[in-house]
Amino acid sequence: MIRSMTGFGRCETEENNRRVTVEMRSVNNRYLDLSVKMPRKFGAFEAAVRAEVKKYLARGKVDLYISYEDFSAAGNNIRYNRDVAAEYMDHFRAMAEDFGIDNDIRVSSLARFPEVFTLEETELDEETVWELIRKTVDGALEKMAEERAREGNFLKEDLLAKLDEMSDAVGFIGARSPEIISGYQAKLVQKVKDLLGDTALDESRILQEVTIYADKICVDEEMVRLKSHIGAMREALNTGADEGVGRRLDFLAQEMNREANTILSKSGDVDISDKGIVLKTVIEKIREQIQNIE
Repeated sequence: MIRSMTGFGRCETEENNRRVTVEMRSVNNRYLDLSVKMPRKFGAFEAAVRAEVKKYLARGKVDLYISYEDFSAAGNNIRYNRDVAAEYMDHFRAMAEDFGIDNDIRVSSLARFPEVFTLEETELDEETVWELIRKTVDGALEKMAEERAREGNFLKEDLLAKLDEMSDAVGFIGARSPEIISGYQAKLVQKVKDLLGDTALDESRILQEVTIYADKICVDEEMVRLKSHIGAMREALNTGADEGVGRRLDFLAQEMNREANTILSKSGDVDISDKGIVLKTVIEKIREQIQNIE
């Protein structure tokens, strides 16, 4: 299956008064570049989250966001720090004696001072929380994979259409090449006749010149390789079985571009040059599209 590297996935799971929300976005990248943002207390889960992502994605720049909410009453505990409060009171009594003032501290006032009361989160049940996170991450990944597959199908159809356009251009060049050689031979014969008049033509010499010219402009090897690359790319698009098929397609596009350049450099015919430019233009469009295939 051909998959795009552009996609979005979101999943929210709520169980036992806990809610986990995962959002992820991806764009094209040469390798898998994963950025994970989640609450600091879940830092121990990052390696496991990355492992889950690698089960679904091979390439792309991926930003993954995890948020967590705990609605249970047991989620936090208030702790009274008696030793801290006692130390505050000792200092207040000392101040009252030093300056001869009333010690008017009340409980409500003492409670406002730092560290007298602290809010502590209860210890997480890591196994339960991780299962909730894993389930939500997988849900977001599945949605992203569906979107990337849908976008990949559009890319596949567009690329196949462009390959058909290339095949038409290659067919034209293949049919036109023999005509160029026969045309060159006819012009050469006429030119020699004009120069020599009634003098007999040296047919072997004419054939030798035509052979040299034909060898100079011959693009048979380039055409064979180009047809092979087109066929290989079409097969890769239709099967899409290889992991990282985007890299293979990119390599084939580079090879296509090389053959098109050679055809253009050998061409002395306007019509073939025009088709060579069409090939170059289509190949460039193909290369741009391939950059977004996983």
